[in-house]
Amino acid sequence: MTDRLKLTVSVLGTGIMGAAMARNLARAGHSVRAWNRTRDKAEPLAADGAHIAETPAEAVRGADVVLTMLYDGAAVRDVMREAAPGLRTGGTWVQSTTVGIEAVAELADLAREHGLVFYDSPVLGTRRPAEDGQLTVLAAGPTSGRETVTPVFDAVGARTVWTGEDGAAGTATRLKLVTNSWVLAATNAAGEVLALSKALGVDPRSFFEVIEGGPLDMGYLRAKSALILDDGLSPASFAVATAAKDARLIVEAGQQHGLRLDVAAAGAERFARAAAQGHADEDMAAAYFASFEEEPTERPAKAGE
Repeated sequence: MTDRLKLTVSVLGTGIMGAAMARNLARAGHSVRAWNRTRDKAEPLAADGAHIAETPAEAVRGADVVLTMLYDGAAVRDVMREAAPGLRTGGTWVQSTTVGIEAVAELADLAREHGLVFYDSPVLGTRRPAEDGQLTVLAAGPTSGRETVTPVFDAVGARTVWTGEDGAAGTATRLKLVTNSWVLAATNAAGEVLALSKALGVDPRSFFEVIEGGPLDMGYLRAKSALILDDGLSPASFAVATAAKDARLIVEAGQQHGLRLDVAAAGAERFARAAAQGHADEDMAAAYFASFEEEPTERPAKAGE
């Protein structure tokens, strides 16, 4: 059995989530090889003991586990094809990028072509939980290889939820899309309630006082609202551009199964509009600005002002 404390893990993609996951893997005692298309985003990981690879093929050569945390399914496919010369037959692929249902099946096929054991493993959480190793890992894949992936999941997350034994079926990705549909809807609702408060001249404190302690009160609502009220949209916990991508995947998944997801579709359009307004790299709460034809020059008053 692979030594649980000395796995060699290749992390392909070191954005907000990938960098945090790579750092926690290194802190857990694993040997980490990191690669990112823009090398500058990977370089800081060298201080944590990670080897910064020039190419995906270099990063995966000899790795026990390859972990992908990239933008979307197409990016994962292209990078793994670049990595192909260095892939080890029998190695394990932990695919943590949020992708569509069809993409999961395509990536599982790619894994089979290269003799890799495939785990569909998206994660729940944003920047802070990722940095603290407190993500929730949603995982699907064969029972026989879990002794290899468990140390990886334990390093990056506080909990692993197993959804099945067939990674190609995408049961973990399906659960991630369902969960994200709620997260993105709640994010847009938070932005709209603050935008409407501003337009109607209502102090946001009045709204929060009305719902305080009741079933309509939510920690998430208050957290996302605080980012808008307190000018805390940068650095992003989860960027507008990524939220727009995930929202499109949710809408597409609904369409593939005969559903009209009107709220998700409207949310996807809001995220896209906010990105076009220049907020693509800000926290997804910046979808707030999509409510205005002309961007407000002042933020809404925060509690206590």
